[in-house]
Amino acid sequence: MPPTPCPSGSVRSAAVVNEDIRELWQRSGGYLSPADEDEYQRLLVEWAAATRGSARSAA
Repeated sequence: MPPTPCPSGSVRSAAVVNEDIRELWQRSGGYLSPADEDEYQRLLVEWAAATRGSARSAA
């Protein structure tokens, strides 16, 4: 099941996005279809945004 997008302007935590990434890899059996690859790329961008937010708040 695809992750539920957050309302505009909010960012899910890196841990939550990471769990979605792990779930995607598990359900795909380690081989991403083109649709899975699209979702994976979107999740990576979201994860990067979440980690940037974490780094800023830690400084």
